[in-house]
Amino acid sequence: MIYDKHIFICVNQRAEGAARKSCGEAHGMELVDVFKKKLKDKNLPIKLRVQKAGCLDICDFGQTLVLYPEGVFYVGVTVNDVDEIIETHIINNRIVERLKLENVRATRT
Repeated sequence: MIYDKHIFICVNQRAEGAARKSCGEAHGMELVDVFKKKLKDKNLPIKLRVQKAGCLDICDFGQTLVLYPEGVFYVGVTVNDVDEIIETHIINNRIVERLKLENVRATRT
């Protein structure tokens, strides 16, 4: 099936004692579950898929997800951001600039 929007959420977990923490450890599966429930409840007229992903290799910026077909990486995502991502990006096709990787990276350099 071809989807209008496809969300990959990092749920990667590194071995205990690993040099780097994995962003998916904190609440990756919780985000997957919340996105799925909220999108199902909205019953939007588009084909959507939310799924688990392995490491997206940008853990230093916090919980990560990538949204296609735009290829936008959102970082530092919490459950409190889900409604905004759905409303702004999924429904209105606008990027949530405050969570976009490039914008967050720019503020940390």
